[in-house]
Amino acid sequence: MNPVLAARGLIKTYGDVHALAGVDIDIHPGDVLAVVGPSGSGKTTLLHVLSGILPADRGDVFLDGRAVGELNEAGRSELRRTAFGFVFQSGMLVAELTAEENAALPMLLSGKPREESLDAARMWLGRLGLRGLQTRRPGELSGGQAQRVAIARALTHRPRVIFADEPTGALDTRTGQEMMTVLLEAAGETNAAVVIVTHDKAIADRAPRIVEIQDGRIATGVAV
Repeated sequence: MNPVLAARGLIKTYGDVHALAGVDIDIHPGDVLAVVGPSGSGKTTLLHVLSGILPADRGDVFLDGRAVGELNEAGRSELRRTAFGFVFQSGMLVAELTAEENAALPMLLSGKPREESLDAARMWLGRLGLRGLQTRRPGELSGGQAQRVAIARALTHRPRVIFADEPTGALDTRTGQEMMTVLLEAAGETNAAVVIVTHDKAIADRAPRIVEIQDGRIATGVAV
């Protein structure tokens, strides 16, 4: 099976610091991969480069064999709205929008019809235990509920890869484990690959595959 996402020779520097010092990795459909490592090791930089948020200085990322580095910023932005989904530590929901509007945002930004987008958002919100809360705004939701909206947003447009950057970092242990269960079960339904950056061993242990980053290099785990 060909990888949905592959990286070859990724190098990213900030001044004299090599955040990535030559990373190769393959990620297949349905993979669940935890990226771990000490603070400053390069794990978040790897997520940002894999997802097209940051360009690599050298090397390239391939989505279904196509070099992401060949795309301009508009092309990479479209990729993040269509092929990728994101779950961040703080949720990063838009305070002025309702839960269903937040969940539908990637589809709306891609020009999908509003009702089609909201219908998809309502379906995922219902499946994630938020039925009846669709019209609430982020300030009216608990931390766990808000993170479920963020997961719905990552799933609504059925992405190929979901990137989760410390997705449970703002939650208590029990709620964090519940969110991991929700994320992995939901992603499994769509066969999306999941890449999780975390410093939490209990969260990392939920992933079948763990890659450790040290000084910008893969230290353990299967890289390719």
